[in-house]
Amino acid sequence: MSKKISVGQAAGKILTIVVAATIILPIFWLLVSSFKTDAGVISYPPTFFPSEWTISQYLYVGRSIPIFQMLKNTIIFAGGTTIISVFFDSLAGYAFARMQFKGKNLLFSIILLTMMIPFQIIMTPLYIEVYKLGLLDTYAGLILPRAASAYGIYMMRSFYVGLPKSLEEAGRIEGMGEFRIYWSLMVPLCKPAFASLAIFHFMNNWNDLLYPLMLTSSSNMRTLSAGLAVLVGNKVIKYGPTLAATVISILPLLILYIFFQKYFVEGVATEGTKE
Repeated sequence: MSKKISVGQAAGKILTIVVAATIILPIFWLLVSSFKTDAGVISYPPTFFPSEWTISQYLYVGRSIPIFQMLKNTIIFAGGTTIISVFFDSLAGYAFARMQFKGKNLLFSIILLTMMIPFQIIMTPLYIEVYKLGLLDTYAGLILPRAASAYGIYMMRSFYVGLPKSLEEAGRIEGMGEFRIYWSLMVPLCKPAFASLAIFHFMNNWNDLLYPLMLTSSSNMRTLSAGLAVLVGNKVIKYGPTLAATVISILPLLILYIFFQKYFVEGVATEGTKE
């Protein structure tokens, strides 16, 4: 029996190493290749490490597109949307999970149904609405339409449902209102859920191309995804600068995940035990 267990454990470790290598090696290759010359990127047979290290690809990206302005725009857009959306999603999730009001189940079902509507269907109405409000090509126009999400409401509701009702009953005995119960009792217990939802929102908005491309028109308001699309969309594709721009784009996400992976994994694991 012990032999079978040890063989199974060894097989599991080998599989884990293979999966990890499959994920890490392409990222490492991308990082290393961004320091190659144009000839080194397309050389055959390909080499993993560059024969000549250079930062010319990053300099080319800086000259071709306002990369740092686009990075700033993406941080403001993704970060602002994440903060606001997590707050409103958690409030709505708390209301649907712990409060009783008429039409609650019907309203929650309608919210879930919106997850089935493709973004392409609401593109034109959304553009007209933002245009009528005079928010095109502004940070407010990018952030406000995504101030809440159906997935975030559903996710937070799932966490709140799993918490014991004795918590809020004790809060009411102490004279707490609903918001005080939410802020003082529920929020501290749902940190993994908040971290998981924040990472989800941040990554989703950071990598989005169509939405910010539709609501912005000037290069000073473009996000990184739009800048990469412009860079790659040239008639002559320059692979080196494309790799360098991709590194600039994904590096903040990697740093974010490294620092918050504990909460993200804990949140996913906890979500799996919910309804």
